[in-house]
Amino acid sequence: MNRFLMTLSIVACCSGVARSQEGSLAFTAAPTNAATPNLTNSSFIYQTLPPEAMTRPLEVQSIIQVLVDYRAVTETDGNSQTRRTGSYSAALTNWLRFDGKSIKPAPQNDGSPTISGTLNSQMRTQNDMDQSEAVTFTMAATVVDIQPNGNLVIDGTSEIRINEEVWMVYISGTVPREAIGPDRVVRDSSIANKRIHKYEKGMIHDGYARGWLGRWYGKYKPF
Repeated sequence: MNRFLMTLSIVACCSGVARSQEGSLAFTAAPTNAATPNLTNSSFIYQTLPPEAMTRPLEVQSIIQVLVDYRAVTETDGNSQTRRTGSYSAALTNWLRFDGKSIKPAPQNDGSPTISGTLNSQMRTQNDMDQSEAVTFTMAATVVDIQPNGNLVIDGTSEIRINEEVWMVYISGTVPREAIGPDRVVRDSSIANKRIHKYEKGMIHDGYARGWLGRWYGKYKPF
């Protein structure tokens, strides 16, 4: 009985608010009105990034990277065959003559001239075409406008000159803002109203380019 009374006395003396020990090194005792602990005010190794390393929002004149990976394969197979057979026969039964004053019927003293014949024609055409195209490159483009819904209108031009060789690439279109990655790279498949033009000048281009007569023949094909 005495032990039971002693235990009750000890509990009564120690009654009150008990706090457990905080095992986290990031915990700092603070008044009740202090800010909630976060990475900035609680970490010993946290450092703020310099301004040039901070991610900036996209705006007009911002520069993004465009990854162009265009591949297309076209296969066409055609076969046409035409045959024609015809016969004709004609006879001239009446003719005219002019006596200097008027036109009168001309007699057929040797009989009516006739003509007859047979026409056979055959045409066969077969076309096979296999075409493969691929263009892969990366270039920078500038944001020239921001539409009311947030889409970005981009425009970019690249020109490379090596001695007499010149490569010019032009790209433009509209890009959804969510299609641009955190590294500011967008694929050409996400570009709407896409226009990509690639030009070449120089000795290499002149070596395989068609002349004006070849271009005219390929366009009009007189034969």
